[in-house]
Amino acid sequence: MLTVHHLNQSRSKRVLWLLEELGTHYELVPHQRDKTTHLAPNTLKAIHPLSKAPVIVDGEFTLCESSTICEYILNTYGQGRLRPNIDAPEYYAYLEWSHFAEGSLALPVITKMFMQMEDRKGDQPMDGYIAKEIALDFSYIEKTLSQRAYFAGDDFSAADIMMTIVLEMAANIGLLSEQKNTLMYLVKIQSRDAYQKAASYG
Repeated sequence: MLTVHHLNQSRSKRVLWLLEELGTHYELVPHQRDKTTHLAPNTLKAIHPLSKAPVIVDGEFTLCESSTICEYILNTYGQGRLRPNIDAPEYYAYLEWSHFAEGSLALPVITKMFMQMEDRKGDQPMDGYIAKEIALDFSYIEKTLSQRAYFAGDDFSAADIMMTIVLEMAANIGLLSEQKNTLMYLVKIQSRDAYQKAASYG
């Protein structure tokens, strides 16, 4: 059986959510952040050298990185669900948004989160760069969600799972206050039963 090593308050919620959407059976192994440092525990290092979550173990495969894990799960257990067919016009929109989540969006959002923990004047080079990236990325997201129901088109897909987790981080630090379409999208997505089940694990 597929085993998911899940760290509370982490992006490993993506993997649990995807498996719940697919109705795939899995074993959940929870790991808790250190209450003082908020870092991952050493129990994760015993599973994967990076000591990060998510990590899955499935037979001979031990995989880290949520985007890779999602593709593995779709290839192995998806039976054609939750992503467009490769010959469909929506397929490359699916790929774009699946990779955009971590490749473009996560960096400015997480950097902004850490910057907010510091006393800053706001006039340093990093402040300008991150502000530019956030404005550019969320303008693109907002425009896309004004034109279609989900990131890859009219149907919910694993690209939405990849994107939602970073959008939640952004919402938590106040980056979505003026993004009307993005906020409505989040409310819709978070009402899904599979999302609610994954979120219940912390």
